Amino acid sequence: MSTAGTGSPKIPPPWFVHTAWRAHRALYRLSGGRFLWTTSNKRGWGALRLTTIGRKSGQERSVILGYLEDGPDLVILAMNGWDEGHPSWWLNLEAHPDAVAQLSGQRPRLVRAHAADGEQHDRLWQSWVAVDPQLEAFAARRATETPVVVLEPREGAA
Repeated sequence: MSTAGTGSPKIPPPWFVHTAWRAHRALYRLSGGRFLWTTSNKRGWGALRLTTIGRKSGQERSVILGYLEDGPDLVILAMNGWDEGHPSWWLNLEAHPDAVAQLSGQRPRLVRAHAADGEQHDRLWQSWVAVDPQLEAFAARRATETPVVVLEPREGAA
């Protein structure tokens, strides 16, 4: 996607992005998980809390991420706040793909993660572009490819 005529999208400095996410997590904790959560039907995407197992520590690690729904699957982007490299939560999922996704007002979902590829990747990427038309311009600023991560319900999970 060309950004000609629209200019390159502005990305806040990393310290601002990291501070904003720390504030978001603090508000989540203080509100008991109610504050700042929306489901995907509010604006085309929603926020979920993903709990993974640390690849080095073996401890539970939680992060709040944007998601889209694709049938029973949840779709997230491993974009690391547009910094280079992959986010820790994605590296954790590569090592231990079983995780727990918590959506606003719903019971936790047991999920298994995988990176979308081929036609699935292209289709899901375009779903995100439909929600955020500047996505490709942001992604082009990174040398690191942004994985499209699919969280599928785990076999036998309700």
